[in-house]
Amino acid sequence: MMVGIFRALAVLAMMTALAGCIDHANDPVLLAVGVPVNPPAVAHGICMTDGNAMYDEARKQYQLRAQLTGYAQADELEAETIARAAAHRQYVACLSGQGYRTLYAN
Repeated sequence: MMVGIFRALAVLAMMTALAGCIDHANDPVLLAVGVPVNPPAVAHGICMTDGNAMYDEARKQYQLRAQLTGYAQADELEAETIARAAAHRQYVACLSGQGYRTLYAN
């Protein structure tokens, strides 16, 4: 009987704690550029991995679209351009999420 009461209280406490999280579950966490989440080396490693995965996925999707449209000789240069652009967008978005902003010298 005592164990049942403690279980019920534990479940009630857990439900109360989780109910408090629901209101803020989808709120974005905004960090200033000067206060990043991870050090630059860690963020770069994480985002390079995301970018590489996006590159592979974009190449695969290009090949699948070429097969669906009957374009047997897929343009390798166009596939590379699309994949690089997708990887770059993913890298920049990831770094932005880590609290960094990418700067490029022209």
